[in-house]
Order: sequence, then C-alpha cells, then structure tokens
Amino acid sequence: MITSEQMEKVRGWFAGRLPDDLFEEVTEVTADREEITVIGRIAEPRSAEDASAAEREAAMQGRVQEFRERTREARMAVAREAEHRFGRKVSWGVVCGTERALFTHVAAPVMTRLRQPERRVLDTLIAAGVARSRSEALAWCVRLVQRHEDDWLTELRESLEHVQRVRAQGPDAADGTEPEGAGPAA
Repeated sequence: MITSEQMEKVRGWFAGRLPDDLFEEVTEVTADREEITVIGRIAEPRSAEDASAAEREAAMQGRVQEFRERTREARMAVAREAEHRFGRKVSWGVVCGTERALFTHVAAPVMTRLRQPERRVLDTLIAAGVARSRSEALAWCVRLVQRHEDDWLTELRESLEHVQRVRAQGPDAADGTEPEGAGPAA
C-alpha cells in the first residue's frame, strides 16, 4: 500500500512537473502498486444556449479526443520520467463538464481462490446476465463495494498507515536488520 507521505511526493512531483497549460487544474492523482493515474479538468467547448443535451455531450467527447491527441507527446514525456522515478505506469484522464474519460490505463489481473459460496455469487451474476464471466462478475462486485467504500476503507487505510509508522519506529528501524524470527521460515 502506498503511504500518505509517498502519495504526497507523487502529487507534488506532478504538480511541479506538469506543463502549466496542460490542464485548467489537476483534479486527482491516485496511485497503487502498478499505476499512477493523473486526471485534470479541461475547458468545456462553447455551445449555443439552445444546444440539445446530445449536442453538448458530443461536443464534450470531441473536446476530450482533441485534448488526448494534441497533448499526447507532452503527456508521454512526463509519463516516461514518472515511470522511471516511481516505478509505476502512468495513466491519464480528463474531466470536461460532466464527462469524465480515462485514457489507456492498467487492467491488472488479480488471482484469487474462492470457496463454493463465493463462486455461487459470481455464477448467479453470470446467470442473471450481469456479467459474462467470473472475472467480470468479480470486477462488478469490486465496483459495488467501491461505491460504498468511503468510510470503512478510509478508516482502514488510515489504520494501515499508523501501523507502518509504528513499525518504522521499532527497535530495528535504525540498523535495517530484521528481528529474530521475522524472516522466512527455514
């Protein structure tokens, strides 16, 4: 898990490194073990006051595509530096009005072993047409939890950061050796 201090360093680096004219503002920088995602706000296209919702949506999608193409080289240069510095892939996204778009981003495989009651949940989602495979059903379940995550997972992340700080202050923190018995089993 990435600590708050590490995340602050990532955000700070991008704040200092991104060209001033790339985004109106950087709205989000997130990271995990595989990827850093940078999302910025771009200007909405001007539309006539009487433009339909479909016309406005199409204009925003066009603006997103125009931004993606126009800024590709600059974003790739920043991404190469960041990937070298942080050891993670960099993905990009934008917010344009009500439209949020992520460009190419990492879809990391996650292997897990499930017992029958858990497999039955996934199989029920497949049978109901919610998902086409167990993999898709599991991703659907994760997205459902993600929608309701805020309080519980935020508290859990804060607790993990506290544990990492306490471990770092332990008796072996200064000399870098592992306590007896903490290493791999013989």
